[in-house]
Amino acid sequence: MNPIVSIVMPMYNAEAFVEEAVASVQAQSLEEWELLIVDDASTDASAERVARLAQGDARIKLIRLSENGGAGVARNAGIREARGRFIAFLDADDRWTPEKLDRQTRFMRDRGLAFSYAAYFRMSELGEPIGVVGVPERLTYSDLLKTCYIGCLTAIYDTQFFGKVYMPVIRRRQDYALWLKLLKKVEYAEGINEPLAYYRLRGDSISAKKMGTSLYTWNMYRKVERLPLLKAAYFFSHYAMRGLLRWRFPALAKRLGILHDVERLRTAQKLRDIHDK
Repeated sequence: MNPIVSIVMPMYNAEAFVEEAVASVQAQSLEEWELLIVDDASTDASAERVARLAQGDARIKLIRLSENGGAGVARNAGIREARGRFIAFLDADDRWTPEKLDRQTRFMRDRGLAFSYAAYFRMSELGEPIGVVGVPERLTYSDLLKTCYIGCLTAIYDTQFFGKVYMPVIRRRQDYALWLKLLKKVEYAEGINEPLAYYRLRGDSISAKKMGTSLYTWNMYRKVERLPLLKAAYFFSHYAMRGLLRWRFPALAKRLGILHDVERLRTAQKLRDIHDK
């Protein structure tokens, strides 16, 4: 019997976090899933740890790539192997709340949605709570060109509607490009403005990452979306200004509808749960 949800997890040198990520999948209240972990030629013990986990849970499958191709290549390898109706994404250093899959797939079925997303928590590399990223209720293709509100760890799409849709083979922003590809096929996607996942901030400074991300975003507009120069410049100006407002002037961004509040009581409790762990 095929699973309801196929979860695609790219992995590269994630031995410090992958067991926690897998445990958050195993804790799901919806149990009819498969977890496709694609090892992108790790040089640490990540694959060995996953192999041991797979021995104890037949729903976990380890796929090993012979050479490092990046997250997009790894995710596409997982999508190719997926058997579930819904395809979801989770990186090997992030995790989900226990109700994530059940809550979101019910939301999609109840509303007849082919593509959905959700709010999520931000945490430090050590797992300490930092804040919450809210999401708009609805997004169109044009909306998403202005700001990528969709966190990869929250996105789910329905293969009964789309078939299998793959990420462009680019080194970064391939998830953003996939969301845009999906939104060309539907009028809109809808979000759950309640945090259902935990995103771990790692690596270099945020400012350096933002500069690099901006360059990749511009290249995606021009080379993947093939937007004319003036149209690309229009959307990039929105992307840059909204990013600045969200990062430097969050109160103003909220008043302008660029930042989104989330359900306060449940959010506060979940932030305490992160801290307790």
